[in-house]
Amino acid sequence: MRLNLSGHLSDHITFCYTGGQRLERDRPTALFIHGAGHDHSVWALQSRYFAHHGWNVIVPDLPGHGRSSGPALESIEDLANWIIALAHKLDVEHPLVVGHSMGALIALQVAATAPELVSRLAMVGAVVPMPVAPALLESTLSNREKAHVLINQWSFAPRSQIGASSIPGINLTALNERLMQRQAPGVLHADMAACNAYVGGFEAAARVCCPSLLLSSAQDRMTPPKALAPLVEAFGSKVRLTRTVLPEAGHAMMSEAPGQVLDALWAFANSPHASGQPPT
Repeated sequence: MRLNLSGHLSDHITFCYTGGQRLERDRPTALFIHGAGHDHSVWALQSRYFAHHGWNVIVPDLPGHGRSSGPALESIEDLANWIIALAHKLDVEHPLVVGHSMGALIALQVAATAPELVSRLAMVGAVVPMPVAPALLESTLSNREKAHVLINQWSFAPRSQIGASSIPGINLTALNERLMQRQAPGVLHADMAACNAYVGGFEAAARVCCPSLLLSSAQDRMTPPKALAPLVEAFGSKVRLTRTVLPEAGHAMMSEAPGQVLDALWAFANSPHASGQPPT
């Protein structure tokens, strides 16, 4: 699906993946948001399963990423406002909003900015704040190939880095490197800088009122589960919060453990509190 987001933030063309299905008014909707230097394809397995099991799925390429035109937006707040504008453009009501890494920060900000829009929030591979190492941030400007190597070293569990893969014959780190190479110059730096500069995460979490999922991986060195305690505290007791930790994957869990990620998201999406109302 290609559409023109006229008005609020952008008049550029936006590409949205829908899992090969038409959007139907009588179906619930899941909106998936990719992370830094990526595009919609990182959600291929999870989004396609949802699309073929009774859900609408909307998986946009963020501005300047993948098949979407325009410059990359430079702050998490601007990206969140862009997602809200996209949801309104598509007349989406009360979606489950899922984000990975930078996408999780965007999803958090969306749920805080437009609580009437979001029914459920799923943050995959996220911590707040999400600082970026100075060496990595600098390399996204001066040496993209070095940045890609560093990201792969930190994104994948050791077994994935020596060739283990959920898909026989696929080199996950090479696939991720190629995906990052496909993005336009400057996009990765804009993404990383936006993550590094985002300071409103705790305030945003305090404003979230829908059921929320924090999905982490035990071998994630970029956003380790042990660093989630301040975010959990910021959500407070008003939010029905689910925490799930996958045992063997790293930060790139959608490719390292695609079935486990899908299972966790599917269980959360179809939980008894799917209406989006917090427990009493």
